Amino acid sequence: MGDPWPLAGRHALVTGGGRGIGAAIARQMLALGAVVTITGRDQGRLDAAATSLGCSAVAMDVTDAPAIQNGFARAAQVQGPITILVNNAGIAKAAPFAKTDLGLWDDILRTDLTGAFLCTQAALPGMLEAGWGRVVNVASTAGLTGLAYCAAYCAAKHGLIGLTRALAVELASKPVTVNAVCPGYTETDIVADTIANIVAKTGRTPEEALAGLVAANPQKRLIKPEEVAEAVAWLCLPGSASITGQSIAVAGGELM
Repeated sequence: MGDPWPLAGRHALVTGGGRGIGAAIARQMLALGAVVTITGRDQGRLDAAATSLGCSAVAMDVTDAPAIQNGFARAAQVQGPITILVNNAGIAKAAPFAKTDLGLWDDILRTDLTGAFLCTQAALPGMLEAGWGRVVNVASTAGLTGLAYCAAYCAAKHGLIGLTRALAVELASKPVTVNAVCPGYTETDIVADTIANIVAKTGRTPEEALAGLVAANPQKRLIKPEEVAEAVAWLCLPGSASITGQSIAVAGGELM
């Protein structure tokens, strides 16, 4: 029998942890024995999720550098040094390239890429001091291939994978690993909004819109948040110490 609490004594902070993939990751971390702090911008949603999960919560915008420093300091004060960071917070907006204005571009890059950069800078000193750490970036299959009408999102997620690889090399001699998971289309509010947008703009039925989204997935289905959470948790286990700089697709065979 293996250790039922392999992450006991570890403090995991999950950005965007109030719903969807982030909440599933927080739940899995708790199940493995970690103490967990979730962050997000919506205080009400965050508090409700923290109560449901049985973890701590810190309201924080990942695009606000001072707020991140304050939030991470508060989390560490309450639950101890942060030794696991899951950069999950992100947004997804689609537009033809010609209609991708600077505001949309900046919004996605700031949230999906710069946010992970700022949070990792806030967490890394504590990991190095503790002599152990895991950073897992929730990217996307859009970080591994191109998608039409998603130039800003693809650029941000490709950048996140580049950050993952560069930092993994830089920290290879340290007891800190840096990896990414790359979900395909997943059962989240973001995908529900995407389907509704397709229906509104094309007149397709929700079933037809969904079929279009999962067409590239050989399993012809949406990924479940819990499946992404399992992959994230595996990367955080003590036995995954040799896994670093990787970008693992959780996508039903969409990319091979």
